[in-house]
Amino acid sequence: MANIKFMIRDMDAENEQTIYVSSRFGRNDKLMYATTLKVEPLFWDEKKQRVKNSKYCLNKDDINIALTNIESKINLFITDSASKGSPVTKDDLKNLLDIHFGKKIAAAHDFHSFFEEFIRLCDTRVSPHRGGQTIDYKTKREYARTYYYIQEYEKKRKLRLDFRNINQSFFNDFVAFLQELELSTNTIWHKTVSLKAVMKAANEQELTDNTKYRLFKNVSEESQAIALSENELDLLAHFDFSHSFRLERTRDLFLIGCWTGLRFSDFTRIREENIKNGMLTIQQQKTNEFVTIPLHPVFLRIWEKYNGILPSNISNQKFNDNLKDVCREAGLNEHVLKSITKGGKKQTTVYEKWQLVSSHTARRSFATNLYKSGFPSISIMQITGHKTESSFLKYIKVTKEEHAKMLMMHWQKNGNLLKVM
Repeated sequence: MANIKFMIRDMDAENEQTIYVSSRFGRNDKLMYATTLKVEPLFWDEKKQRVKNSKYCLNKDDINIALTNIESKINLFITDSASKGSPVTKDDLKNLLDIHFGKKIAAAHDFHSFFEEFIRLCDTRVSPHRGGQTIDYKTKREYARTYYYIQEYEKKRKLRLDFRNINQSFFNDFVAFLQELELSTNTIWHKTVSLKAVMKAANEQELTDNTKYRLFKNVSEESQAIALSENELDLLAHFDFSHSFRLERTRDLFLIGCWTGLRFSDFTRIREENIKNGMLTIQQQKTNEFVTIPLHPVFLRIWEKYNGILPSNISNQKFNDNLKDVCREAGLNEHVLKSITKGGKKQTTVYEKWQLVSSHTARRSFATNLYKSGFPSISIMQITGHKTESSFLKYIKVTKEEHAKMLMMHWQKNGNLLKVM
């Protein structure tokens, strides 16, 4: 059997094309298997058989990871079959791909088949943290990426894992492998959390009695994301973006997030029915819980500007790209030091503030500015949805100097300094 190839049939087409798995079995026998993956020919690299690294193709990473997973699975299948003295046939490969894409169901008794089924069933499995909703797309993607790195680890170490291999020795070596790839501590943390979730599910289904995964210690580091002050938000609000509808629309949506504390998935779907008696009530997409927020004057001004129909037909990735342009043009270029652990080593980089903004900066800015104003943490948490004060305090971005200033203002407000004088 020849090596597999990924291809699209019509490179001259202007619309998305299906990506095929192609392989020859002898001179006249060929498999052309249509995957569920699609890409515009403009972004397809025929030589590398992957999606090009273009910022205009937003799902390039997901597609390329999916293709690598398919390739790894087929190669492992070929290797296993060869070790048993059974050459892979066209029907064997088609059956393998049918199982991979959910057209057939395989008995998920081994580590790999269970991990694959675990990912596939995310679309129908209910999350205990989402009020009866199914697993969200980002979580499913994290499981898929973890499985990708598991397969890369196997190729590098020249082995194949099973449930019994998931022990502390493996865990330490897997983390070391991820560090060799220069992944950050928090990225590695996400992978280890995902692996433990899969092992927990396998235990619950009595596919393994290996519980050594419970001893794995997930290590993360505090996020160094930024928040914008009220003065910076005021600067953005008054900056003239009339020359660019793209930037003006992005600025306005961002300010909506900054004065409501909502996530991007929520502030981009605010409708007239969410507003009543000077209050905004909306069911949060991530948690399924309702929140009620008073309408800030900045919100009202933007709401009236768009006649109650906020611009919303924009992806999160495109919004983030535009937002960096907004903040750079408005002059948010203060130098910010950001430290992150990659490959097990602390790296510190100097950024200009506009480089670090994202849609989530809006939510952090809302919480941070309210906290700095002296508004009770417990009340802010009711809006942001934080369950514990410890997690909330990690979330807000207040420096030690700002904490000192807050204490000074508290003393001045209560007359403590005057009493001493």
